[in-house]
Amino acid sequence: MAADPENSKVSNKDIQKYRGQLLAWYDLHRRDIPWRRKPGAASNPYHIWLSEIMCQQTTVQAVKAYYLKFLDLWPTVHDLAAAGQEDIMAAWAGLGYYARARNLHKCAQIVVTDFDGIFPNDQEELKKLPGVGDYTSAAITAIAFNKPATVVDGNVERVMSRLFAVEDPLPKSKKTLKALAHRFYKTFAERPGDLAQSFMDLGATVCIPKVPRCDKCPLNKGCIARTKGIQAKLPNKVKKGERLTRYGNVYWITNDTGDVLFHQRPNKGLLGGMIGLPTSNWEKEEQGLEHPEFLQNTKAGNLSVFHTFTHFDLELRLYRGELLDLNPDLFWSDPLKQSEKLPTVFRKAFDIVHIQ
Repeated sequence: MAADPENSKVSNKDIQKYRGQLLAWYDLHRRDIPWRRKPGAASNPYHIWLSEIMCQQTTVQAVKAYYLKFLDLWPTVHDLAAAGQEDIMAAWAGLGYYARARNLHKCAQIVVTDFDGIFPNDQEELKKLPGVGDYTSAAITAIAFNKPATVVDGNVERVMSRLFAVEDPLPKSKKTLKALAHRFYKTFAERPGDLAQSFMDLGATVCIPKVPRCDKCPLNKGCIARTKGIQAKLPNKVKKGERLTRYGNVYWITNDTGDVLFHQRPNKGLLGGMIGLPTSNWEKEEQGLEHPEFLQNTKAGNLSVFHTFTHFDLELRLYRGELLDLNPDLFWSDPLKQSEKLPTVFRKAFDIVHIQ
């Protein structure tokens, strides 16, 4: 049975107490993250925006090196807006979800052109920017500008589902969990940015999936799920269907000078705007795959590349061959110059060839 956020047995007095306990815990145990302001210092909206875009569906640990690289290359939003998209995509290579990088560039240009390089501090205005949705706009509002905004990511959903014992499965319970989180912001407005980050840190380090560390949790005495002994089972999630597998071919084509044939992928679609190796279409069946018309004399090796995307797995069989016709999306280049620009799936193919 789900908790009712409007008629919860947990009073506002309890919420205020939990809020104080959580912030006190955060002051002692906050994670040291490159984009997080030091106590007493002001947040840099550019840093917060950049980190939040990078952290969409990606772990903090995976983002750290990319974040520092971007700041080194483009220290300000003006620098990022003036950069070439190809350079941004190359620097993003390996981080995944490449539409984020394209939106990052568009957003920087809009902030510079329409807002004189100053990020808007209103959540509704932030939502109008490319790549900035409900969660990201709330996070920037709270963390960068210290204004109340209900910040709910997967960590916060997990904390709320356990603290209030919300047993309805995700995604059905999302509205309930957000309403419960909102109770921490709507009445007690101080330190909203620290509050948002304290929930994130609690979910990432203590109230973790499967085996929560309840003995280290500042909210353990008030946790209804812990009282019921069901904390490890929450949040409930609707079981996903069987993962799809797609199949295709990937081609390693060289010329007489040792250059390799690369493909500039279209801006729209999976891996949009990235540089990759040529491939066939990716199909549901392995049989009947057709080679691209611009290749000839293709020969299959006995090596394959396996990669997992969000919604499907991909198996690419490695082929060699010869170029028949150079179309505008194809170009020759020294493979070592392009290797760091490749998305992970093509970097795997590159590494296989160089290991041979």
